[in-house]
Amino acid sequence: MAANQENSFNHLVFKAQAVRKQMNTNLRDQVVKDIYQRAEEIAAKAVALPDTRNDLDRKIDNIVTSRIWGYPLMFALLSLVFWLTITGANYPSQLLSNVLFGFQEQLTGFFRWAGAPAWLHGVLVLGLYRCLAWVVSVMLPPMAIFFPLFTFLEDLGYLPRVAFNLDKLFKKAGAHGKQILTMCMGFGCNAAGIIACRIIESPRERLIAILTNNFVPCNGRFPTLIAMAAVFMGALAAGTNSFAAAGVVAGVVLIGIAVTLLVSRILSKTLLKGVPSTFTLELPPYRMPKIGTLLIRSILDRTIFVLMRAVVVAAPAGVITWILANVTIGDMSIVARLAGWLDGFGRIIGLDGYILLAFLLGLPANEIVVPILIMCYLAQGTMLELDSIEALRQLLLNNGWTWLTALNMILFSLLHFPCATTLLTVRKETQSTKWTVLAALIPTGAAIAVCFLVAQIVRALGLV
Repeated sequence: MAANQENSFNHLVFKAQAVRKQMNTNLRDQVVKDIYQRAEEIAAKAVALPDTRNDLDRKIDNIVTSRIWGYPLMFALLSLVFWLTITGANYPSQLLSNVLFGFQEQLTGFFRWAGAPAWLHGVLVLGLYRCLAWVVSVMLPPMAIFFPLFTFLEDLGYLPRVAFNLDKLFKKAGAHGKQILTMCMGFGCNAAGIIACRIIESPRERLIAILTNNFVPCNGRFPTLIAMAAVFMGALAAGTNSFAAAGVVAGVVLIGIAVTLLVSRILSKTLLKGVPSTFTLELPPYRMPKIGTLLIRSILDRTIFVLMRAVVVAAPAGVITWILANVTIGDMSIVARLAGWLDGFGRIIGLDGYILLAFLLGLPANEIVVPILIMCYLAQGTMLELDSIEALRQLLLNNGWTWLTALNMILFSLLHFPCATTLLTVRKETQSTKWTVLAALIPTGAAIAVCFLVAQIVRALGLV
């Protein structure tokens, strides 16, 4: 009896504390609102503006932050940046790839001239150098386009309007409105998105933003998502054009945002309980960015910084992958044996052992997942890429893929554990092994759960 009374008393105390926190939050919001409203009234009576710049800013904000036009304009603009990044990166990425892989032939010639053993050539050229060439050619062009565009919107004064628009949505999820800014950075690189979480003052909400940033696909995952979307649409209907595949990628991005909000809500109610902090944002005036400063910040401070981190962790991956693919135990390579062990679990969630192994070996850099997968299916000892999406689709179909496999490959690529660069960044930003491990386990658990659910539903309905 006494225990029941104590539990009831503790419940009432907890409820009273929650109500008091909410009242304090509402009171702070109202006080800040009244202060700014009164300041505007005084300024309107006492200040004479020599030009109409503030009036123009106000007129733009009435559209950009309106309930009707704010969201459509926001998503249209961010989609434009996204489209420019993907489209604009195609040619320079191919050019850079041709240059780097062309140099590989020179390195091979040098090793032959020097009389180096085949295993040394394999480790250093076919493993280490080829992996670095993949990472640089895939990552550098998109980042060199995305980060300047993102910095332009930031300096222009538009990104604070994005945070203003989405503040209520994130507040309902128990997170912070500024988290949308860190998510935007995550489109370029999740490691950069983690660093951008410093702009969130609340430690609790900063941790939520850090743990959920991986649900935004980075440019390292976009090549996989785009290729798999084309394979997925081709498996559903032969000859489907690229616009349908682009629609799949856009849908994947929306799924990532929805999962971010859902997981943020769960974290705010479990591991990171608390009332969302007050978000007072004074919108800066619109101003034209200085191009020189913009390029220095975006290229040197962001693009090169993130690329160097990726190169450092990708180099060992190339060596390890080559060794596993070329060292045999009995009549099978280590890669084949590992894939066999993972195959049972992979089939349960709508994938296979080679797919799971490709993601595990691709931990250092997401860019090498598809090349590793192709290497495994073709039983080759080096990472390579097929010359067309149709050739890739045929290879996958020959290895037992269905549209369900392609769909779950897309979902797993979107939701799975962060790359090594991002995990190292999480460790540096949080100074905690616990949160670093959770940053890997939470998205991995979400990826497995979603793929398992989709696979079981599709199979139960007899759609494959």
